[in-house]
Amino acid sequence: MPDVTIASAVCTRFGKRPETLLELLAEASARALGGREVEALFVGSQNPEELSDTGNLATALADALALAPRPAVRVECASSSGAAVFEQAAESIASGKYRSVLVAAGEKMTHLPTGRVSRILAEVLSPTERALGLTMAALAAISARSYMHRYGLTREELALVPVKSHQNALLNPAAHLQKAITVQDVLESRPVSDPLRVYDCSAVSDGAAAVVLSSGKGEVVVGGIGHGTDALAVQHREDLCSLRATREAARQAYERARLGPGDIDVVEAHDAFSILELIDLEDLGFFPKGGARNALVKGETRLDGALPVNVSGGLKARGHPVGASGLAQIVELFDQLTGNAGRRQIDGAAVGLAQNIGGFGCNNLVTILRRAGA
Repeated sequence: MPDVTIASAVCTRFGKRPETLLELLAEASARALGGREVEALFVGSQNPEELSDTGNLATALADALALAPRPAVRVECASSSGAAVFEQAAESIASGKYRSVLVAAGEKMTHLPTGRVSRILAEVLSPTERALGLTMAALAAISARSYMHRYGLTREELALVPVKSHQNALLNPAAHLQKAITVQDVLESRPVSDPLRVYDCSAVSDGAAAVVLSSGKGEVVVGGIGHGTDALAVQHREDLCSLRATREAARQAYERARLGPGDIDVVEAHDAFSILELIDLEDLGFFPKGGARNALVKGETRLDGALPVNVSGGLKARGHPVGASGLAQIVELFDQLTGNAGRRQIDGAAVGLAQNIGGFGCNNLVTILRRAGA
């Protein structure tokens, strides 16, 4: 099978944008295409029908880009739609069906009241748990409290995750929240769901990302993609401090890439809530259970640490337009591996890993990219 390479990768600026979802997707797509010809279009979005009053999104974007009569399809996988659409597009190249395709993902959210957005996002949870009043933030809070009890994580230590993310976002012109914060700022921010506070949670954002995949030679190669699922209801999961779907996706991705955690130079992990970054890193095999806490405190996951994590600012500070986030992680890795990440560039980065969560950890993907020749 041919190698799958990334010819170009682009993100719009994330934040409160005046453009429509279709306009954001068209902006990212046009920049990624740059005059290139593609044979098909793959679009990812979580819920454009309710968030943007827009259906038939793939056809609409194909029309806006004058790509008809080429095939166009939309992929939905909750908040891992961005990674899932990349997976499906990459498979279409690897199979030999297409030689070049456009992948785009986006979401438009800020024009709606926050409460309405939260209710729409909660639709991906178990109906039984939703009926009990559980939300994404409440489930993350349960995991945070469980992790704190089991591993001794303090509230002050957990605050180091968003502090790091905000610091990194200052170096990313496309990030939504370009504001430095302190541990005290996190602790004094408004409570959301105990023990989580506002600064522990990703912001509602608008934005889009686009990538052109090819079977030809390129600077960045798709090393391996893994995809795992778990029970929809958290009450049926085996552990509140680990996501089985991530562990399975990581196992597949490492096996397909013929690499291990020790080969990874830079990580983009799904940190929609601060506790998830710690859980993610352990599920990905970088640290033993409870070990991510120590790595965080020692600064190992900082920009200048042994394993830089969420150098883009992550979902927390770069922004989290839900359908776009997984593809935006891949754009960040592309920039890192091609040496185009500006002031947040990791010296010598040759292999990167992105992990994207769908729902509350029930449909997760891991993507490994490597610089050609690495």
